[in-house]
Amino acid sequence: MSRNDAAPGTVTAPPGRIRRMLSHLYVQCLVAVLLGAAVGVLWPSVGADLKPLGDGFIALVKMFIAPIIFCTVVHGIASMGNARAVGRVGLKALVYFEVLTGVAMVIGLVVVNVVKPGSGLHVDVSTLSPKGLPPAATAAHQGFADFVLGIVPATLFSALTGHEVLPVLLVSLLFGFGLHASGEAGLGIVQGVEKLSTVLFTLIRWVMRLAPVGAFGSMAYTIGNFGLGTLRQLSLLVGSFWLAALFFVLVVLGTVMRLNGLRLLPFLRYTKEELLIVLGTSSTEPVLPRMMAKLQHLGASKPVVGITLPAGYSFNLDGTAIYLTMGSVFLAQALGIDLSLPQQLAMLAVMLITSKGAAGVTGTGFIALAATLSALPHVPVAALSLIFGIDRFMSEARALTSLIGNGVATLAIARWEGELDEDRAKAVLRGEIPYTPVPVTTEPDTQRTPEPEGLPAPARDLLPTAG
Repeated sequence: MSRNDAAPGTVTAPPGRIRRMLSHLYVQCLVAVLLGAAVGVLWPSVGADLKPLGDGFIALVKMFIAPIIFCTVVHGIASMGNARAVGRVGLKALVYFEVLTGVAMVIGLVVVNVVKPGSGLHVDVSTLSPKGLPPAATAAHQGFADFVLGIVPATLFSALTGHEVLPVLLVSLLFGFGLHASGEAGLGIVQGVEKLSTVLFTLIRWVMRLAPVGAFGSMAYTIGNFGLGTLRQLSLLVGSFWLAALFFVLVVLGTVMRLNGLRLLPFLRYTKEELLIVLGTSSTEPVLPRMMAKLQHLGASKPVVGITLPAGYSFNLDGTAIYLTMGSVFLAQALGIDLSLPQQLAMLAVMLITSKGAAGVTGTGFIALAATLSALPHVPVAALSLIFGIDRFMSEARALTSLIGNGVATLAIARWEGELDEDRAKAVLRGEIPYTPVPVTTEPDTQRTPEPEGLPAPARDLLPTAG
């Protein structure tokens, strides 16, 4: 029977339409996540062995993050007319981060005390053992002074070869201010940094084509290694955590967007590809370059994006903040430890410090929780073994919440600084301004397609095609 002779009532999707749908990265990532989950359920051992796919993709993207942050921040600062504005942006960002982190922790504290997911478990402390926990969870954790000193790299270039965001940001700020103060003497370097940024964004756009592979491997590993049975055993904690994260995103971040003249749901649709990549990989690092490009396309200035978004990866982990309060109180409930309100508030104060400095990599929330417990006398670190098996199922919510929170923070800081084109932002979120990139070409500039007004070339080259 030919396609035209299909039975009456049969609905068939045109092959061309299916191909167009599959050309979108978010559709590819969604399919990859579903396939990965299916492999993890049907063939657990195979799924557990696919972990290198996710780890390899994240590692491939991470090697571009430091130079991209460096180029973006340096060029943004060196091109600014008023260098004092950079310090003002940084101060506003830090104040915003502390306030929103505190709000997230309070929400987690309220939810875990109302739902009480750990009550009734009656776990005997003597039966707990740290054996099997990651070495980083049981290692000695650095104090606040060590954290601050750790921001300063050993050399000017070692920051670009390390794995921390804050040293890169420090070196970028200093180098950018140096070029700004040099005037014409540094003009050639500024132009070179801008051209290098274009190359880096082109390379990362190619690498992001492997995002479905990374999402497939990570999801297959999660389900295959930990299993759905582990999730069912502690489903109340996982469910209440996702609920708290959803409340924070829709209510708190939604209110922040409203106060700045924008709406949250169109922003979530605009960043749906990044959200699906994060859902699959449980890490926000792979989408940092893409988020920087999309926020610039949305109308936020390059310096504000370059400073606020990378800093948010270390100082504005809203999802981790909710996880820390809920995880700590849950373990206390499971062990039958009654934490008074003053004790919980003291714990929250400690968490405002221990939650800082962790980049958006899978597992850093669990390590931050270990650092919190080691700094408090109430709950033993060995209790982490109770939630180690389900931590991965909460990692996705942590990463998604933190990514959305940092995107909203960048837009809010940009608007407060007068560095956000609100009309453009609203038009982009309504879908009125397309963001199809100009194809990479070796032809002279005079032969290239004109650039859309106000959109940096690196940002355009990174944004997805229209299929």
